[in-house]
Amino acid sequence: MSATSAHQSNQAPIRFKAGDGYRLAGTLYPAQGRRPGQAVTAAVVIHPATAVPQRLYQPFAEFLASCGYAVLTYDYRGIGSSAPASLRGFSASMRDWMELDVAAATQVLREHFPGASLLAVGHSVGGHALGISEATHQLRAALIVAAHAGYTGFIEQSVERWRVGAMMRHVGPWCCRLLGYMPGSKLGLGEDLPAGVMRQWARWTRLPNYFFDDPQLGAVQRFAQKRLPLLVLGFDDDPWATRRAISAMMRHYSHCPIEHRQIAPATVGLDAIGHMGFFRRASARKLWPMAEAWLRAQVSERNAA
Repeated sequence: MSATSAHQSNQAPIRFKAGDGYRLAGTLYPAQGRRPGQAVTAAVVIHPATAVPQRLYQPFAEFLASCGYAVLTYDYRGIGSSAPASLRGFSASMRDWMELDVAAATQVLREHFPGASLLAVGHSVGGHALGISEATHQLRAALIVAAHAGYTGFIEQSVERWRVGAMMRHVGPWCCRLLGYMPGSKLGLGEDLPAGVMRQWARWTRLPNYFFDDPQLGAVQRFAQKRLPLLVLGFDDDPWATRRAISAMMRHYSHCPIEHRQIAPATVGLDAIGHMGFFRRASARKLWPMAEAWLRAQVSERNAA
């Protein structure tokens, strides 16, 4: 099956509740190529990046479905189809995403495919969430893409470090006070963000060890409790998830077998990858088969055992 094949007609919108009752929106992609009555053997949930709607992950989800996986994409509360009519005054935090929304998405995948090996793909904050969420204990393995400790001091390019610092220290907090939310769509930052998400994110970016320095979150202990194989992908042209920033995050997955692949775009025949490019169709033939082969190996290892 081609890496760029589409299965849009087979997508199924789904609504499900988080532990606090908030309703989240997602999309189920059925596994392709199964015989009638054949059970799904592997299912993947894709945990998105900050301010990124689930539609970014549609091409990759379709690819995984074409390879025989059932796939769930979804939007965090306050984002995309999981957002209320107005974000002004809407209560949500990044911690809610990582503790409540990630757990709900994992649970709905388990309910739909009870006998399948559960896998996750975590993009940026989605990779952070795997270290925080108790639901990670249900997973067989996870692919982590461009996840990094978000301390602004890890940004190597001085202009970008200044720009992000100004956004986190001044522009973001000011917008939240004035508007009641972060107008990311008007500032080139993806989707609009709930004020609570922006404030928490901004505070963490000022901490030298990112949220590992937040005693209320307990991230150090939570990450150390995880025990699952991880494939970690970083890209040399990503201005935020630099090698140093990735290492600062991944060292806390201290009991996980980790394979870290750092990729220069030119070595795989691409002009650019950056922070988002892995999930775009341009990467379909260059990067996706490698990631899928690793996921398949984790499922095969479990089945052999």
